[in-house]
Amino acid sequence: MPMPHGKGHKMTILMAEDDPDDRVLTREALESAHVTNELRTVNDGRELLDYLRREGDYAGSNADAPMPGIILLDLNMPRMDGREALAEIKSDSELRHIPIVVLTTSKAEEDIVRTYNLGVNSFITKPVTFTGLVEVMQTWSRYWFEIVDLPPEVDDR
Repeated sequence: MPMPHGKGHKMTILMAEDDPDDRVLTREALESAHVTNELRTVNDGRELLDYLRREGDYAGSNADAPMPGIILLDLNMPRMDGREALAEIKSDSELRHIPIVVLTTSKAEEDIVRTYNLGVNSFITKPVTFTGLVEVMQTWSRYWFEIVDLPPEVDDR
């Protein structure tokens, strides 16, 4: 029987973020927060779905694209934005168990309400300073990796 994840389990974090600077800052903030989980990145919602469904550049690459235990999702991305990707993931019976945390610059109440209605697990507005981002990542990682029980990752896809 697969063990639940969280509570110290080392799972892959998959971040969908189109801004290379934000990807670097988030990676550095996670490192500064002593988060040792592997961080994989994709550039937009379309690439996120290809990664999760093993399509496109990720077809047949189980070893190169481990199924994430959690997804960090930006909302405003090209090709397919985070809202569209969230809706597709949460409507897919193979993927909807993966916790999704929106990490975005948006503070719009409409985005908060809409993403929760679509099934997001948490909504975090990115802090404006690096120190703030490190603090958020410390709290976020403690909650998701030390406190909660998460569903097992899907390894046999």
